[in-house]
Amino acid sequence: MQISRKVKYETELDAQFPAWLTTIPGGERARECMQCGTCSSICPISVYMDITPRRLMAMADAGFKDEVLHSFTIWLCASCYACTVNCPKDIKITDVMYGLKRRAIEEKILPSRRFAIPILARSFVNMVKKNGRTTESRLVMMLAFKIGLFHLLKMAPLGWSLLRSGRLSFKKERVQNRQQIKAMLKAAEASS
Repeated sequence: MQISRKVKYETELDAQFPAWLTTIPGGERARECMQCGTCSSICPISVYMDITPRRLMAMADAGFKDEVLHSFTIWLCASCYACTVNCPKDIKITDVMYGLKRRAIEEKILPSRRFAIPILARSFVNMVKKNGRTTESRLVMMLAFKIGLFHLLKMAPLGWSLLRSGRLSFKKERVQNRQQIKAMLKAAEASS
């Protein structure tokens, strides 16, 4: 989604959104952002984002809920924690990104059906729930069938190279006691 540049009146903003932001894990200090730009300058992915992390924090604090939740930025965050580590105000920006992503999912605000990141995340979690770990080749195949086979064909040379070198296998990977994994995941879901 392209972020529109139209003027927004204060009555169109979500006045509760900034307060909600401080209730999510890691967001307690989000409103203390001083807009220094460290997060945006250190982020290796910011050049691909529609809204830089610095601007996203300002927009969230101002109540631009729709624009923030519809942005690609929350989906593109690489979770490298560079922004969090370098923030002079100790704001856990990566955790805020996770919280915003969860909120977008709850409100069913997802990028296009063929946007790979949420599909990959969902497939990854389902595979871990089922087998206790992932099989990368199967994960890639699952993703390709969901977003389009053309992407699989583009990745074929890399996949072939990884297969030949033994770094990728079609053998299904599983942990021995999957029940323990399922119990841990169930406990984690119950506590959240």
